Order: sequence, then C-alpha cells, then structure tokens
Amino acid sequence: MSGIEEWWSAGERVALAAGESEWQIFVRRMGEGPTMTLLHGFPSSSHDWAKVAPALAERYSLLLLDFLGFGASEKPAEHTYSLHEQADLVEALWKREGTSSTVLVAHDYAVSVTQELLARRAEGALGVGLEAVHLLNGGLYPDLHRAQPTQLALLDPERGPQLSALLNEELLAAGLAPTFAESYDASRDSAEIWRANSRDGGQRIAHLLIRYIADREAHAERWVEALHRTDVPLAFAWGMLDPVSGAHMAKRIRQKLPQAPFLALEDVSHWPALEAPEGVLGALLAGRVPPQAERRSAAP
Repeated sequence: MSGIEEWWSAGERVALAAGESEWQIFVRRMGEGPTMTLLHGFPSSSHDWAKVAPALAERYSLLLLDFLGFGASEKPAEHTYSLHEQADLVEALWKREGTSSTVLVAHDYAVSVTQELLARRAEGALGVGLEAVHLLNGGLYPDLHRAQPTQLALLDPERGPQLSALLNEELLAAGLAPTFAESYDASRDSAEIWRANSRDGGQRIAHLLIRYIADREAHAERWVEALHRTDVPLAFAWGMLDPVSGAHMAKRIRQKLPQAPFLALEDVSHWPALEAPEGVLGALLAGRVPPQAERRSAAP
C-alpha cells in the first residue's frame, strides 16, 4: 500500500453541502488539542501535508479534506468548479465537526479559498473564529501569478479537454518538474500526486479544475482587500525558487504586509511542505525553526 493509500484508509468520505448540492468529500482527522485546518493545492490532495501532519498532531487536532474534484473526494464531470464552492465546503465541514475556532493553513489553490473565507469574516458572515492564518506559496496577488505552460494549455477551451483526455503519469510529472527545486528528488511526491489526480479518473477533469485561475482574476479586488484588511494574524512560509509564485510574489507580500512573520525558504520551490517539511513545521509551531531547517531557510 502506498503512502497516499494509507492516508486515505485512515480517513473517510462524508456528505457536505454546497449550495443546493451535496458531495462526498474525503476528510482526515489527526491528533488532539486546538483545531488546525490544513488546505491543499492544485492538482494534488490533503496528502501534501503528510510529512508535517504527525508532528502537528502532537499539538493540534488536525482537520484536512480533499477539495471537491481532488484526491479521494467526489469528482463530478461537466461541473462548474469554483473557489467559492470550495470555501462553502470548508465551512460545511467546520459546521459538521462542531468547529468554533481554528488555525488555518493553506497552500497554492487553497490560498484563494482562504482569502474568500477572510472576506466572509470581514462581512460578518463566517461562523468560525480564525485564530491565525498561515499561507504557503500561492497566487495571493493574481496579477503576479505565473501560470505554467501546462496550466495555460488546460485553460484553453479547445486544447484543455484534449490535454485532460491525454494526461498520464509521465505528462503530469513533466508538468510538475519545473515547480520543484532542481536539488530535490520529487519522483515519489510526483507519483503520489498522480495517484491523487487520477483516482476515479480525475485527470479527465483537469481542464475544469484549472478554471480557478480565471476565478482568481475575477475576484482579485475582493480577495486582495480581504488579505490586506484582515484582523486575523497572518504568517508566511515561502519557497523562493517557485516559478509560479515565488520570490516575485514574496516581494509584494513583504511590501504590503511588512508586520507579518515571513519565513523565506531560499532553496525551496513551489511545494514547501513536501520539499522542506522541517522549515514548515518551524513556521507553524510557534515560529520556531528547528536547527536542521535553518540550513535550508533564511529569514528576510
């Protein structure tokens, strides 16, 4: 049994409602203590957090899910996926679990979901207290997001469905390769991401899931404002080599949110929790960077 299959076997699918629809969503729970919710990126799953979850579970009660269309969750075809709907599902999970407050950790795709949740909080429409928000590489500022060639091809109305139909493990690994640091062996991680992506034929809806990029652009003003005006403590752990949202995104974060703790992972790319779990743990656990991570990390 692979690591991700063991991960799935330790969780369950639960019914969660978003709007007028109800979906089967994979949920994993770990540990005891105050709640920490961890949200994953594209095109993977909650298994992205597997390297940091055991240590976090010693301090927190972890709540993780696979977004609709990802991992072990339901993957409806011909569905209009949206980041707002994913935020609805996160709220539905909190309601189901009786969560009153949580630390929120988000990477990539999920940073936009988190920005929508922050916007709802600002409007007084979020029923859960956010104790802190930790953000890892993602398109916080949509105008700076640098989509990879595979993503752009998937966005194309004609080429997108064709590429989804042809997508296999080799093509996915090739598309992911530029988003990992050259010094990092991503073979196992890429294989696990493929298992998450291809479960229940999920690779065939890649062109539908990628629409989140247009979603970000459409709601950029709302989500950037929510980020800048929130009263929730923010902190960042950032892979600086990331070609999608790396040093160029970090520069603006530091300019606009200079008081927020910022851990710059200088030789890490787009996947901090996979490439540098020790550094991420240091950022999440009271901001203390373990000695072994300091060699891979540099504060600004």
